[in-house]
Amino acid sequence: MSAKPKVLLVGDPQNPTTPFAGAMSEQCDIVAVDSPQAALSSLAKDGFAGVYVSSAHLADQARLSRLLQNERMLEQIPDGVALLDADNNVVWSNAKFREWCGENNGAGTNFYTALGSPEILGPDYCPFHTAKNAGASSNTTLRTEGGRYFHVHAAGLKDGGAAGTLIVTVRDITKEMTQQQKLAAIHRAGIELTDLTPAELAEMSVEERIELLKSNILHYTKDLLNFDVVEIRLLDPRGGRLVPLLSVGFKPEAATRELFARPQNNGVTGFVASTGKSYLCEDTSEDPLYLEGCQGAKSSLTVPLVFHDKVIGTFNVESADVRAFSESDMQFLEVFCRDLAAALNTLELLNTEHHLVAKESVEAIHRAVALPVDDILNDAVNVMEQYIGHEPEVVERLQRILRHARDIKQVIHKVGQQLAPGQARPAGAPEETPQRPALLGRRILVADSDNAVREAAHALLEKCGCIVEGVRTGAELIYMVRNSGAEAAYDVFIADIRLADMSGHQLYCKLQELGDPVPLILMTGYGYDPGHTIVKCRQAGLKEYLYKPFRLDQLLDTVERAISAPRPVAQA
Repeated sequence: MSAKPKVLLVGDPQNPTTPFAGAMSEQCDIVAVDSPQAALSSLAKDGFAGVYVSSAHLADQARLSRLLQNERMLEQIPDGVALLDADNNVVWSNAKFREWCGENNGAGTNFYTALGSPEILGPDYCPFHTAKNAGASSNTTLRTEGGRYFHVHAAGLKDGGAAGTLIVTVRDITKEMTQQQKLAAIHRAGIELTDLTPAELAEMSVEERIELLKSNILHYTKDLLNFDVVEIRLLDPRGGRLVPLLSVGFKPEAATRELFARPQNNGVTGFVASTGKSYLCEDTSEDPLYLEGCQGAKSSLTVPLVFHDKVIGTFNVESADVRAFSESDMQFLEVFCRDLAAALNTLELLNTEHHLVAKESVEAIHRAVALPVDDILNDAVNVMEQYIGHEPEVVERLQRILRHARDIKQVIHKVGQQLAPGQARPAGAPEETPQRPALLGRRILVADSDNAVREAAHALLEKCGCIVEGVRTGAELIYMVRNSGAEAAYDVFIADIRLADMSGHQLYCKLQELGDPVPLILMTGYGYDPGHTIVKCRQAGLKEYLYKPFRLDQLLDTVERAISAPRPVAQA
C-alpha cells in the first residue's frame, strides 16, 4: 500500500503550469477530476490530504468552496438531495438520501437503482429527460416495493455546471399518500352506504332501509375507521331533539338519554349539533362538556352530520384510552359523515315525521315487552332444568309462568299493533306490511347474543303474525326446546353461526341429538364464516342460511321455505 499522501486535483495534471507536472507528482498520489461536481463526488467516497485547483480552474475554486459549504447544510435537512451526472448516476448525496438507499449508499449508482427500482407514478414519467432537454424543472412520484412513496423534483444545475448535471430533491410523502388513499376509501364507502338500484329501494320499507344503512355504517366504521364504540343521532327539526338512530357500546341509559341541539347541558353531542363544529375530547375527566356514554370512556370524537349546510345529526365515537383520537381521525370521520348525511337524506329518513312517530311507537313497544318477556322465559326454563325429576310441583308452577308470560306478551303485542300508526312510510307510499299467510301463527325461536338482532327479529317477523321468542346462547335454545311443550312447539329456529357458547354447527348437531326435526336457519354477517360452519352444516343436512344484512323479503322467503320443506322423521 502506498504511503504517499493522496491529493485531489481539479484540473489537468499534464498541464505544465501545475506543480504536479514535475517532482511533486512523485511525492503524492494524484486523483484528477475535471469539475467541482466530480471533486465533490470523490471527496464523498475517499479521504484526501488536500485539494488543489489549477489556475485554469480558478472560477471552479469558488464554486467548489460553495459546494462544500452547501454540502454541510444539505446533510442536515430532512429531505433527500442527490447530484446526478449526465447518465443519471449519483455523483453525491446527502445523509437522508443515503439512508433511503440502505447498504448500497447510492454513490456511483443509477438514481432509480439506488432507491430499489421504484415504480414511476407520474405526472412526469421521464423527469430527468425533461429537466435536461426542456430546460425546466420536473416532478414525479415514486412508489417502492415496500410501500413507501417519494416526491421527486429534478432541475438542471446552473452556474456553469457540467452538461447534463441534475440536482434532485426527494421527499418522503408516504404519510400523505396513505392518508389520501384512506380518505378515498372512506369516500367510496360513504357512497356505497346506499348503493342500491331504484327497483331494490322500491321494494324496501323505510325500516329495512334503516337497518341496511345501520349495518353498512357499522361495517365501514369498524373496518375502515377502526371505531368500535359508536352513537349516531338524528336532529328532529320540530323541537331540536337528537333522536337515537344507532348505538353500539354505549350504556343503555346513555343511549336513550334525552339530548337537544343546545350548547349547554346537553353534552358534547348537543354542543356539536348546535354549533356544527367537530369536537375532539382528549380527556373526558377534564372536559366539562362530556357526558358519559361508554362505560369507562377516556376520550371521544364527535362530528356533525351536515347536509346542504344544515346540521341533521351527530356521529360520536368513544375510546377507553386517553387521547385515542387524532386530527387525522377527525378528518376521516368528517369525510365519512358528509357521505353518510347524503345517504340519510337519500333514504328519506329525515323528512318523514309520520314514519318517525310510527318507528318510535313500535320500538317502544318492543323495548318494553319483547326482550323483557324473553328474559322471563329464559329464566324460567333455566330454573326448570334444575328441578326436572326432583320437584314436580315447582316445575308445574314454572310451566304456568311460561304460559302466562307468553299470553301476556301476545296481548300487549296486539295492543301495540293497534296503537301504532298503520303505515310507516312517507305519505303516498304503498302499504309495507307483507302478506304472508303461511307465516301466520308460526312459532320462531331466535338465538343471537346481540340484543339488536333479537329485537329486529321481533319487529320484522311479528308483522307477519309470527310468534317470536329469543335467547342469547345455544344452551338456552336447547332448554327452551326441551321445555316448550306441545302447545308451544317451535316451527323454525334462527341462530347466529357464532354464539357465545357454541358454533352453529355444534348447535345443529345438538338439535339432531334431541331428535328434533324442526328446521334450523343459520345467519352470518357479510359472508364471514371462518370456521366453515355453514359448509359443515350443509354437509350434515342444513337447507337454509342467511347472510347479514338481509332484506325483509329474503328473511321471510327463507323462513317460509324452511317451514314448508318436508321434515325428516325424528329418530326414536
